Amino acid sequence: MKITQTQIESVLLGVAVGDALGVPVEFRPRGSFKVDDMIGHGTHNQPAGTWSDDTSLMLCLAHAMASTDRFTTMLENTAKNFCRWYEHGDFTAGGKVFDIGISTLRAIKRLLAGSTPFESGCNGIDENGNGSLMRIAPLVFFIAAEPQTKRFEVTRWLSAVTHAHPISVISCIIYVEYLFKLLQGGNKFTAFEATQKEIMDALMQGALNSYYSNEISEYFMPLIFPGNKWQLCDEGDIQSGGFVVDTLKASIWCFLTTDNYKDAVLKAVNLGLDTDTTAAVTGGLAGLYYGNSDKGIPPSWIKKLALYEDFSLVAGRIAEKCI
Repeated sequence: MKITQTQIESVLLGVAVGDALGVPVEFRPRGSFKVDDMIGHGTHNQPAGTWSDDTSLMLCLAHAMASTDRFTTMLENTAKNFCRWYEHGDFTAGGKVFDIGISTLRAIKRLLAGSTPFESGCNGIDENGNGSLMRIAPLVFFIAAEPQTKRFEVTRWLSAVTHAHPISVISCIIYVEYLFKLLQGGNKFTAFEATQKEIMDALMQGALNSYYSNEISEYFMPLIFPGNKWQLCDEGDIQSGGFVVDTLKASIWCFLTTDNYKDAVLKAVNLGLDTDTTAAVTGGLAGLYYGNSDKGIPPSWIKKLALYEDFSLVAGRIAEKCI
């Protein structure tokens, strides 16, 4: 499978632009606002185009991917980059961390205290925020040449640096596998159906047994059951808070119920509450799928994005590893 710099850049920018669109209205309830362009200030009082921890942590991963083709080294470098971000403001839009999730903070403090990235993650049932899902999109390029079992394993450990509970792990696996199907080409609806079938088959054949249990099946079955047309849900059925499964479902719904990047991420933002992360996760899907076509990310939004030229640079470095 040939991977291009344009595809990588489209994912990185797709996440970052969605994130920046949602930052000014984060935590505001659905129906209390309407976003139709990239604006500034609001919740975090940041200039237009400023991205949050979602993109910063994604860049921590992206730079780690660009530094090596070995999984263990990449994982260790990602964890080190998380610490650099938290302690020194590296990988931020303006040199300062202004938002961080509770579980992510706990995990980083464990890393700083000497834990390895294989043991730092939070694994409580109440520690399933969307902090690993929001940053994991670029991973698809690192594992695209790997067999399914390896893709599952690497995705699991990248989530588990901060979010190690099976609910978070399975959510990330579904998302990365959907990205993988989109990367292979074809229609986004058939790609999602193929993802549903793959995940269900993996469950039936035991390939996910080490992460999955009947106790958590209720969270995923409505999404992954083959033939379930998730895009036919009403907006009232879509939750947009910080729970990782809600973010996954909302993002897939926004992607499948629109036909271009702009509408997909604006739909995500306007769901309210965790606006930046829902739009960031949606943006990863839509960025990859629409690329730099006329349905892709509006150039005016890219130009407003903080440090937008840096995304192309790291995308180029990752592309060199993928060739």
